[in-house]
Amino acid sequence: MAPPASSGIEEEIAVDRDGYDSSNATKTVCVMDASGHFASALVRRLLLRGYTELTAEVETMAAHNVLEACAQTNTVDKVVFTSSLTAVVWSNHRDNPTSHDFDERNWSDVNLCKKFKLWHGLSKTLAEKTAWALAMDRGISMVSINGGLVMGPDVTISNPYLKGAAEMYEDGVMASVDLRFYVDAHICVFEDVSSYGRYLCFNHVINCNEDAMKLARMLLPPSDTSTPPLSFEDTRVHPQRISNKKLNKLMVNFDGKFQADCSAD
Repeated sequence: MAPPASSGIEEEIAVDRDGYDSSNATKTVCVMDASGHFASALVRRLLLRGYTELTAEVETMAAHNVLEACAQTNTVDKVVFTSSLTAVVWSNHRDNPTSHDFDERNWSDVNLCKKFKLWHGLSKTLAEKTAWALAMDRGISMVSINGGLVMGPDVTISNPYLKGAAEMYEDGVMASVDLRFYVDAHICVFEDVSSYGRYLCFNHVINCNEDAMKLARMLLPPSDTSTPPLSFEDTRVHPQRISNKKLNKLMVNFDGKFQADCSAD
């Protein structure tokens, strides 16, 4: 569907009422204006080939173009920018277990992402930083949702979010979010006039062997003979080091069907 003529959004931007991508593998910038439309920047053709360093450049340019279009459109009430936890957790901070939990104040280290070819984290970090810079410069009301691995019907082992999953698991920051709760969070931060800044969005942290095995079985096709057997030999529970307290507090009175079930103390 083409965007409304008054939106000022370029022709490659598709407008729909979903405003999210369940696989988290497609760049999505959610914008709701006064008439209730979501504008989604979808860089599909490139991302179908997988995340690369070039993807980061394309996502960053897309974020800039969409925010610039919003700045030029007087019907836009608030921008809800869909980002990722991978724009938060990849930094040298993860090497220090005594430091504070990861929260909205943390950003992934661009150089570290490049060094270890964490292209998903690099793309989300650069795109979100670009969006925030332009929003502040142009006076746009914006909030961002930094979601975990989105558990929708089409999530698979090939999801680019999972690059570095073993390290995230060991660090206590491997988090997932139910698709329906993810949608509720977007609606909540848009509707609540007190919402501001960034919100980490997840409702499950995979930090023990049993949860890791269950996730592997969900991500791999049923016919895959490489699906690991459930083992209870490893009984370690990695301490959770990521916090969603800010979003939980905002959504405490939100009339949604799904609420977060985990929060760092």
